[in-house]
Amino acid sequence: MDNRQLFFIFLPLFGMLMGCSKEKPKILIIGDSISIGYMPYLETHFADRAVIEHNPGNAQHTGTGLQKIKEWVGGEKWDIIQVNWGLWDLCYRHPDSKVQGNRDKINGKLTHTVEEYSSNLDSIVTILKQVTDAKLIFLTTTYVPEQEAGRFKQDAVRYNEAAKKIMKKHSILVHDIYEASETIHHQFGKGSDDVHYTDKGYEQLSKPVINFLNQQMLN
Repeated sequence: MDNRQLFFIFLPLFGMLMGCSKEKPKILIIGDSISIGYMPYLETHFADRAVIEHNPGNAQHTGTGLQKIKEWVGGEKWDIIQVNWGLWDLCYRHPDSKVQGNRDKINGKLTHTVEEYSSNLDSIVTILKQVTDAKLIFLTTTYVPEQEAGRFKQDAVRYNEAAKKIMKKHSILVHDIYEASETIHHQFGKGSDDVHYTDKGYEQLSKPVINFLNQQMLN
């Protein structure tokens, strides 16, 4: 067998090895309990396509984001970073409330006004653009049902509009998931007083997130 024949025999194997050695894209998800809920479905979908991670624990509100964003990004070379804050920022809490999380939209104190929220997001995005070359995506706040104890339904819309203005200022991609989340919540939410979803709800919510991330991986 001459060298030419050997070349054509081993060429496909060489191609396979090169394909296996190619690094997978790295995706970081930063967000609250909603993102934690759909994260397992993202991990399953991207298992063979990308390295996908979530910030440790709950990203809570933009104040927490300002404190920890550099730590969460770390020294990794991320290809995509998707961030979301809102549900904690627009939540009213009172120390005497017996509702989980001390939520109380009647007597409680708002975590961050929409102006404070905007300012914090502006600072967070500024930091992100300094510490990473990743493609940045802002995912809007999901639906707030009418009877939620610590949140007003319309505030999710107001805070989303404020966030979009900040993202436009910085030329950051926005994935507006609000309408989809409302439809999904009516079918698979945990109740008219709870912003969270059943397992089926998180599975459904993961689909538009997956589709959007897939599109950005191809671009």
